[in-house]
Amino acid sequence: TKRNIFSHFARSSNYNTIHLITMLSGLALSLALSSLAITTNVVEGNNVFTVSLTKRSDEEMVSNFLQMERDALAAMLEAKMEPAVVEEEEKQSEEIVVQDGAYATQRHLLRGSENGDINEGGKDETVAIHDFSNAQYYGSVSIGTPPQSFKVIFDTGSSNLWVPKEGCSHCGYKIFGLGKDKYNHSKSSSYKENGEEFKIVYGSGAVNGFFSKETVTVSDDVSVTGMDFAEVTDAGGLGIGYVMGSFDGIMGLAFSSISIKGKPTFMDLLLEQNVLKEPIFSFYLGDNTEGELTFGGVDEEKYEGEIEYVDLISSTYWEIDVDGISAGDYSMGKTTAIVDSGTSLLTGPKKEVSKLALQVGAKPNMMGQYTMDCEKLGDVPDLTVTINGSVYTVSGRDLVMKAANTCLFAIMGMDIPEGPQWILGDVFMRKYYTVFDYGNERVGFARVK
Repeated sequence: TKRNIFSHFARSSNYNTIHLITMLSGLALSLALSSLAITTNVVEGNNVFTVSLTKRSDEEMVSNFLQMERDALAAMLEAKMEPAVVEEEEKQSEEIVVQDGAYATQRHLLRGSENGDINEGGKDETVAIHDFSNAQYYGSVSIGTPPQSFKVIFDTGSSNLWVPKEGCSHCGYKIFGLGKDKYNHSKSSSYKENGEEFKIVYGSGAVNGFFSKETVTVSDDVSVTGMDFAEVTDAGGLGIGYVMGSFDGIMGLAFSSISIKGKPTFMDLLLEQNVLKEPIFSFYLGDNTEGELTFGGVDEEKYEGEIEYVDLISSTYWEIDVDGISAGDYSMGKTTAIVDSGTSLLTGPKKEVSKLALQVGAKPNMMGQYTMDCEKLGDVPDLTVTINGSVYTVSGRDLVMKAANTCLFAIMGMDIPEGPQWILGDVFMRKYYTVFDYGNERVGFARVK
C-alpha cells in the first residue's frame, strides 16, 4: 500500500475567522511559488520534446510580495482583527484532528482536497499548503480539436490538469488580449462528456468544476487522447491573484496516487500511448537565461558530471530523505524534503528557519517571510543539503532576492503536519539540473553548467 502524505487540518468554531487565517496563509505562501514564463519548442529526437522556460525578474517577484503584504494588512483591517489575534488563531489552526476514513483520502493532497467543505459545528476543515495567486511556471497547452490554447503551470506538487470553462465565475475576462482563455467543449469534436465533480481547496478557498475527456497537446504535435481533465466553473478560491495572473490553469506532474478521483496523469498517458522515449522529465532553470523542461529524456548540454539519483519515499509527491542541512553555525540532521517545481523559494520548519534567519540578520514579518539589510548580503552563509551522501550547495548570495532597496531571504518558515520537513524549490533547482524519473520512482541531480 502506497503511503499517502501531506495535509493540513484546521479546527475552529468560527468559520469567518478561520477562513481569513487560511486566506492569509495562502497569500503568504503564494510567494513561495515558481516564477517562469514558458514558450514551447520541439527538440528533434526519438520521442523527446522540450519546453523553453523564461525566468521572470526578481524585481517583479519582490513587487508581488510587497503587494500581498499590503493586501493582507487590508484584509485584517476589513475584518477588524489585530495581528496578535491572527497569530493565536493560526496557532490553534495547526492542531490536527483526524476522523476515521477522512485522513486516508485527504492527507496526501499538497495543493488541496477534493472534499474540502466546511463541516457543521466547527469540525475539521481541510486546507492546502499552497495556492497559485502569484507568478509561476506557465506554458502553452492545447485542448480539443481544433486546439484551444491555454497557459498552464507545470507543477510537480499536484497531479490533475484543469482550465477554466466558458462562463467560469471569478476567472477574469478576456480584454485586449489580457485575462483568461476559457475552454468551450461545444467547439471541440474530440470532447467526451464525463461530468464527475472536481473540487480542490486552496488556502484562500475552493476551486470547483467537473471532469471531461479530451485530446491534450503540448508543443505543436505532442498529444495524448482521452485525458480526463477538469473544466473549472468557479475559481473564486484563488482570489484576485488568479483573476489578474498570467496563467489559465494547472498541469500536475506528480503521481496518479494523489490525483483527484484517481484520474490518470498527463505523464501516465504519455507513457501509455508510447509518446515518450523514456518515463522521465527534466528541469533546467536558467539563472537570468533561458531554461527548459524536457519530457522523455535529458539535455546533456545543460549539466556537468554524473546525475546522482535518490529513491523516493513514496510515489505520491517527489519526496526524498535528506541526510542533513547546514549553513554557517546552523545544522539539522536527518529530515525529509519535497523537490517541487511549484515553489520558488526553499521552505523549512518555522523554528529551524528562524535560527537560520537570526544568523543572517533577517527579520520576520506578518507574511511568514523574512527581509534583510541589503548591505549585508555578503554575510549570508552558503546552504548545504546532503542527499544520499552527496553534498549540494546553494551560495549565500543565491539565498536572497533583491529588488531596489528590498531584499527577501529566500528561505521561508512553514510547518507541515504529517508531511516532509522541507521543500526544495526553484532556489535549489536553479543550481542543479533535476531529473524526475517517473518510471523508477526516483529523482536525480547534477550541477548545471
